[in-house]
Amino acid sequence: MQGQDVELDVTTIAHGGISVARLDGRVVFVTDAIPGERVVARITDDRKKSFWRADTVSVVEASEHRRPHVWDAASIDRDPAQRAGGAEFGHIALPHQRELKRQVLVDALTRMGHLDASVTDGVSVEALAGDDDLSGTRWRTRIRLHVDESGRPGPFAARSHTVVPVDDLPLATEAVEEAAPLEQLFPGEEQIDILAPAEGGARLIIGSQAKTTVRERVGDREFQLDDGGFWQVHRLAATTLTEAVQDLVDPARFDPRAMNLDLYGGVGLLAAAVGDRFGQATRITSVESDPRATDHAAENLQEWIGATAVTGRVERWISQLASTASAGERERLNRATVVLDPPRSGAGKDVVMRIASIEPAQIIYVACDPVALARDVALFAERGYRVEALRAFDLFPNTHHLETVVRLSR
Repeated sequence: MQGQDVELDVTTIAHGGISVARLDGRVVFVTDAIPGERVVARITDDRKKSFWRADTVSVVEASEHRRPHVWDAASIDRDPAQRAGGAEFGHIALPHQRELKRQVLVDALTRMGHLDASVTDGVSVEALAGDDDLSGTRWRTRIRLHVDESGRPGPFAARSHTVVPVDDLPLATEAVEEAAPLEQLFPGEEQIDILAPAEGGARLIIGSQAKTTVRERVGDREFQLDDGGFWQVHRLAATTLTEAVQDLVDPARFDPRAMNLDLYGGVGLLAAAVGDRFGQATRITSVESDPRATDHAAENLQEWIGATAVTGRVERWISQLASTASAGERERLNRATVVLDPPRSGAGKDVVMRIASIEPAQIIYVACDPVALARDVALFAERGYRVEALRAFDLFPNTHHLETVVRLSR
């Protein structure tokens, strides 16, 4: 069947930005489709007995939510092998994108996280200011291009390592798009990063060139970091997550003198959010494995007299803390608020169990993957922690990604 075109009735959305159909009883995961549509799709992978994969090549019966793709380079009019990746929801009207993301989030949290409807009822994926006016474009302050054998830069095609030449980058901010060297050649290089931080204008990072420091801004606060270091991509994401964490921390459970923790702390964004919310005397330790990020975090958090930035792998650091804490430290840990913002794969069983073992008063979990979040929520539940509050944000318009912030407590 591989390479064959078939007609499919698309029924639901799945995690990862793909839709679900059935062919002779077999599940088929279909790209570039919308639930409710009938499409012609090309089978791209028939090796599994339980499911196949396919790419939409034309639409027989279109959803009312289908629109012209915001990026011609990713349009259904192109051969699937030459569609630019990174805008897999660009053919869907923005409100329905958010509804599909909500469905994925709620399904993961109820089916895998075992949350009941009282927690997930009323959840919506919140838009960021200005995104609707721009059709979900012009939000990326950072973008990575890959370089093909000829030296031409471009994005990878969806679900491949094929570099696709493009003429524009509509999800990028205007400053990033203007700086992107789409017509230049870079023989011998593998990738090019373009970023437009809050201060200093747009810049390129070609290959492994020496790092420089850039400055980002959240409200009146300034953060320094390496130009290649991690920072939220959406122009308003850092501000949005700062406000969300401040909103979800329960002040009745917060003790500024406790051993509060910021795990996977990066350059100190969320530790600063907590410090700004509860005052300069707040005690909080930010833990990050990247020593350069830790150095920057120490600078960014220096005005809080109780703030500390340490370098360490979270799973090892929290394990040592849990096993060596004195009686006095354990009492301060029991009163603590733990903020964690793990990578897309989530915190995982070891970290969740170690956090739960120190029995903090509350946990604020920032997640960029709903399935990883649901898995970790279920693990926390085994140790007596339940989700009390939940917010979700559309930090990645025209893609399947979303960001979720939850509060857990005993």
